[in-house]
Amino acid sequence: MSTDSAATPATRIADGYAVAGQALELGTVVIDGAADPSAQIRIPLATVNRHGLVAGATGTGKTKTLQLIAEQLSAAGVPVLMADVKGDLSGLSRPGQGDDRTAARAKDTGDDWQPSGFPVEFLSLGTNGIGVPIRATVDSFGPVLLSKVLGLNATQESTLGLIFHWAKERNWPLVTTDNLRGAISHLTSDEGKEDLKSLGGVSATTAGVILRALVNLDAEGGDTFFGEPKLDPNDLLRTNDQGQGVISLLEFTGQSVRPVIFSTFLMWLLADLYTQLPEVGDIDKPKLVFFFDEAHLLFADASKAFLEQVEQTVKLIRSKGVGVFFCTQLPTDIPNDVLSQLGARIQHALRAFTPDDQKALSKTVRTYPKTDVYDLESALTSLGIGEAVVTVLSEKGAPTPVAWTRMRVPRSLMASIGTEEITKAAKRSELQAKYGQTVQQPAQPPPGPQAPTGSRSPQAQSDYPPVPPNSPVPPMPEPAEPKGPGLLERLWHDRDVQSAVNTGIREIIRLKFGGGGRRRK
Repeated sequence: MSTDSAATPATRIADGYAVAGQALELGTVVIDGAADPSAQIRIPLATVNRHGLVAGATGTGKTKTLQLIAEQLSAAGVPVLMADVKGDLSGLSRPGQGDDRTAARAKDTGDDWQPSGFPVEFLSLGTNGIGVPIRATVDSFGPVLLSKVLGLNATQESTLGLIFHWAKERNWPLVTTDNLRGAISHLTSDEGKEDLKSLGGVSATTAGVILRALVNLDAEGGDTFFGEPKLDPNDLLRTNDQGQGVISLLEFTGQSVRPVIFSTFLMWLLADLYTQLPEVGDIDKPKLVFFFDEAHLLFADASKAFLEQVEQTVKLIRSKGVGVFFCTQLPTDIPNDVLSQLGARIQHALRAFTPDDQKALSKTVRTYPKTDVYDLESALTSLGIGEAVVTVLSEKGAPTPVAWTRMRVPRSLMASIGTEEITKAAKRSELQAKYGQTVQQPAQPPPGPQAPTGSRSPQAQSDYPPVPPNSPVPPMPEPAEPKGPGLLERLWHDRDVQSAVNTGIREIIRLKFGGGGRRRK
């Protein structure tokens, strides 16, 4: 720790990033264009499950920052799940290639750079890609997430929820999109008129809209993603023989399946993990870290129910030891209620060419702590490639000083290893035997007898209720030292109270998203 008399602005900033435990090394402080190799900027590993944001315009270095963070998480024994949007993150599996620029950046950042590869599992959503195919069932997705994928409005989403309810009551399996289309076709047929009428708020016109949306989804690869075997989230929580976390890399070329399926799939996976993982509270390192690349796809045109569920799941999943990093061009792509929960901010350069760009820039500046070292509006438009404005949560939970940071160079290859090598690696994967072949579904059975329902309406019986507006959720802690336990805090730390609240929340999320941790026999 530097003394006040000897400290430079760079060392004063770096003092705020000092850690006692493990950390992810990001780079060094830049003042007036010069990097100070002794002023290190880092994220405490213990705070990674407080989530984060990596943002910036195209070509500013976001992907390399994700690569840098992912390989350090792997080295620390933390599994990672991320999408390969541009196709070059496959280089994580190979040692990097140094050159003069690598040496110069390593010198600037005080990094003893050595090339290294990391364990990577290549995955694809559905069978149209080149990675190990992974799938989810329609039932496990539930009506809210499926409505997001289909682009349904609120009325159509409600109708889909009633159709899910009807299928459950009649023991109609919803494994594939064919199953769901069969259910809707039955309800809109002459034989299904009485069933459709019994649902009350379902019109044949709306059911027809959903049916057409499903046909369009199948044409864009949805039929290869929804099915069995369903992904077991535990297969993402692996380490190799050397104790390195396995990086599960989702192929995202924009050609295999509809792009919104990627972000929605990750949301489904988070909810599934929440129902299965035990509470761990604050731990030395996370159990798993998600990277939501192209995060704007998750929130664009999303329904209120969907946004509420994203906010609640992100808020709660950290207590299970899972960290979530959103990656997008503009912080304004993320809803405020979600953005407020992201403890780490790594902001690459923004472009302010239009009035809307200028508004986004001003909003971004207001999300950072006050600084007397930088003019943030100027800094955010002046950052070089591979530089970012950073603030994170310290080990005590307080925001660190704002730091113009020159980022380190990833130690793995910053390029694609090629389609042929990815295909070979996927075929060698131990997951190939488990997920490589699609389970063929039996012929669609006729609807079974309706279960006794009493006097309740379909809406009241639905397994997919809206999230109660006052659901009990553990709040994100304020970034400051606690002043002492109050009554609510003492109650919250009571084991009986914790158990009751956690059970209730877990059931809400499981029901809201459909299958949750439920397994079809």
